[in-house]
Amino acid sequence: MTQSHPRISKAVIPAAGLGTRFLPATKATPKEMLPVVDKPAIQYVVEEAVAAGLSDVLMITGRNKRPLEDHFDRNYELESALTRKGDAERLSRVQESSDLATMHYVRQGDPRGLGHAVLCAAPHVGDQPFAVLLGDDLIDPRDPLLARMVEVQEREGGSVVALMEVEPSQIHMYGCAATEGTTDGDVVRVTGLVEKPDPAEAPSNLAVIGRYVLDPAIFGILRHTEPGRGGEIQLTDALQLLAEDEKVGGPVHGVVFKGRRYDTGDRGDYLRAIVRLACEREDLGPDFRTWLRSYVDEEL
Repeated sequence: MTQSHPRISKAVIPAAGLGTRFLPATKATPKEMLPVVDKPAIQYVVEEAVAAGLSDVLMITGRNKRPLEDHFDRNYELESALTRKGDAERLSRVQESSDLATMHYVRQGDPRGLGHAVLCAAPHVGDQPFAVLLGDDLIDPRDPLLARMVEVQEREGGSVVALMEVEPSQIHMYGCAATEGTTDGDVVRVTGLVEKPDPAEAPSNLAVIGRYVLDPAIFGILRHTEPGRGGEIQLTDALQLLAEDEKVGGPVHGVVFKGRRYDTGDRGDYLRAIVRLACEREDLGPDFRTWLRSYVDEEL
């Protein structure tokens, strides 16, 4: 008989990073607020959580991140102006972000790594499993990765990480998983994790990408996790302990993702995400694709 585990309802989005790869644009603007076409990147992430049934969202912020809170709040002056103009379409788009989810915020006063950011969520999450979504990773809504991860966690318990095959030469940029197969083609059992290994020492080419569904036992481990690579408290190190001993917080599984993912923390991939999403928009795509073909033919 399939065991039933608690329903997941809370999502945590760490958003305290400085965005140094996008300086000077991020000197005064949070990197999460950089637009991808006409929505900030962070809104895509919140929409993904909501689409997976997680309507309670905690954002881990830091200094100079107030625009994140403002974006998901009401703007009565703007709404009033649009109402007076009779601009129902733009009014609806403005109100959409404030109606998406129940939003909460907590500051990570000292940026000590992803593991520390997740630990900041402990008072809000309590003793229930929860999801973590990194703001730099945009998952195409047509490829419901998080919903699949929630399904696996509710069936198997423990924790679930998102995995994606990368070129072996690129594995040093990611956490890397050692795995065993299961009867589900897209699900593996994670037996070990290492943060940004040398390609010659990597146990696989399965990289951990920015989606996690975690057992609350992770908090107890993170409280005692020493700083690791980069002098930061690494979530990967805590997950490694869970993978080593199922009795601590259940097994660790991985969902191997083969869909569309955009790394908006990388300047090149950020630009590619804008182009690809703009091309697919019904309102922008036809004219934009025509211009893009002309540009490629004439300039390149």
